[in-house]
Amino acid sequence: MTLPLDHLYAAPPRGPHQARLADLPLTVLVGVTGVGKSTALGALRAASPQARVLPDRREVTDQVMILPLAGGPVTDRAERFRLTARYREQHPGGMAHALGTLTADTGYWGERPLFDGLRGLAEVQYAADTFPAWRFVALHAPDTVRVRRLLGRADTFDRVRGTAAAGSLRAQLDTLPGVDKVFTPADLGALAALEAEGHAPTDILAKTRIVVTERQHYDPDAAAAFLGTLPRQRALLLDTVTLSPGQVAAATQAWA
Repeated sequence: MTLPLDHLYAAPPRGPHQARLADLPLTVLVGVTGVGKSTALGALRAASPQARVLPDRREVTDQVMILPLAGGPVTDRAERFRLTARYREQHPGGMAHALGTLTADTGYWGERPLFDGLRGLAEVQYAADTFPAWRFVALHAPDTVRVRRLLGRADTFDRVRGTAAAGSLRAQLDTLPGVDKVFTPADLGALAALEAEGHAPTDILAKTRIVVTERQHYDPDAAAAFLGTLPRQRALLLDTVTLSPGQVAAATQAWA
């Protein structure tokens, strides 16, 4: 089956220049929204122009996971989380399973492509156990930093429905479902203070909700802990607060 993804197919290999992604030594970035995966990939591309980066998680999610379930495009982040959770119920491993079903044109993608990326323990453990050739670079940033980065990147994809600020922003943050499982009172005070830096309360609420909702579906700490048990030649863990994008790229190149 031909997909609207460059040189990737939902069918078994049919020629000498096709291979299952499941069998290739894929380098996979691991991390939730706002940890710096896209920035790190940009630095890697600049340092290694020959690096081939597969269509990102969003594109694979749209074509392999969401479209068959919804019958059309879905832009609301909360609804996308619901649909991908439904996919995971049907296919343990979620995105790792979806990616592993695809066949790549190796004449276009090469034998060692990169992918952005996997999230959470279930995806990472499934990938590590099921695809022994895959290797993982896990990126980490605190949740408050992730909210700040989401506010700064102005991506139209980072939106959710029903986020309206009324009254105190600090009080509104307290009402977000599950927020107390992710942020401490001090964290919420720091997020509310972002309004003084010129960020709109509705944007702060929306970005905070994205981080909280994502945490309900993917636990980055559990994923990192699991990757820490793998041999170093299979997993590299990097902090994107203490390391610049260039340092992340250099560390990844040295490890690879």
